[in-house]
Amino acid sequence: MSAMNFPGQSSSSQHEHLYPLSFDSGSAGGFQMNPLSAHPPRTPRTSIMASNAAPFTSEAHNGTEEPDEPPLHIEEEPYDGEETEKKSSAKERVRTEDVWREMFKTSVGRDKAFKLVQYSMKVYLFFHYAISRRIPVQGGKKAAFEAELLKRLESTTAKLSLTRKCLIMFNWLSPLTAILAEHSASPVYPTAGTKSAPRRKPLLHTFLHASPPVLLELVQAIADDVSTWSKVGLLGKRTGERAGRLADWCWFGSTLVDLVENNVEHNMIANSQRAVESRLYAESMAGATAKSAPRNTKFDDKEMKLLQRQEYWLQVQRTKLFMDLIFVSYEVFRWQRGKEAIKAFTGLASALLSSSKLYDRHRNSLIKAKALSF
Repeated sequence: MSAMNFPGQSSSSQHEHLYPLSFDSGSAGGFQMNPLSAHPPRTPRTSIMASNAAPFTSEAHNGTEEPDEPPLHIEEEPYDGEETEKKSSAKERVRTEDVWREMFKTSVGRDKAFKLVQYSMKVYLFFHYAISRRIPVQGGKKAAFEAELLKRLESTTAKLSLTRKCLIMFNWLSPLTAILAEHSASPVYPTAGTKSAPRRKPLLHTFLHASPPVLLELVQAIADDVSTWSKVGLLGKRTGERAGRLADWCWFGSTLVDLVENNVEHNMIANSQRAVESRLYAESMAGATAKSAPRNTKFDDKEMKLLQRQEYWLQVQRTKLFMDLIFVSYEVFRWQRGKEAIKAFTGLASALLSSSKLYDRHRNSLIKAKALSF
């Protein structure tokens, strides 16, 4: 007859070693729950960091495109009071000129600066010509200095376009390195029915089974370089035009892929925000005071701030992608109505949004570095 266990007695059985309980507090590696905790186990925080090395937002062959940007990474705010004070002190010590200096050390930062200058000039030229047509000055004759200024601005925008194209050359190395790394890490299979040494799958197999965004980035970067070599005179004009056309289509496809990924990440952030709001509401309804559950409330408040910041930059990225989509659509579908005006305004908007994102990333890096130096 089986024995009855009472409180205070051991509940172990002779079959316990055959059926270990995964939630037993004494089991190694098992699930453990704090009996005093007021919250269920938290799910990992979502991240807007892309799984690949860089988002596929490099731009097309006409010189208005930008190189691949590093993934946007939002640093979590420290929960410790001393660490928070260090970070606040570091923010005060980081100056604006320091951030711009760090940005201009990279080719991406210089590209953003040239892009801002280029499209600011284009927008100015658009307004200047629009006003000149409506309000002719001195019977339509322009002063000599004005004509010379307009000529210089048009020449500068064209040369800045070629400069930016040269800055983003060899971007195909990043996706190529990712594909080769995947090929090196692929398992080795023995050859069936033969005694030959086992070998990996062919490199062509790895290329064909790579992620579509990676392949798009690789093809687009190669086409951009071919178009640039054509612009500087190394290759023929017809070859450069065909390569530029291919780069436009790749940019169009990668922008659509980025918009889909952005929407998925936005939904993940929204679900996490609702979960945190539910916990905060449950705490408020339970009548928790600052002395009863202060740390859990601080965790939820800081997590909500982090999610709100991630959502903000996702919205910035989405707006930037829409600007890029409008811009490249004029190149892909060869629309002509309002082409120069819309490309000028969408290019300037894209430059402002991407520059603000890059500025924030470099600023966070400097703040983190100064906080660690304390």
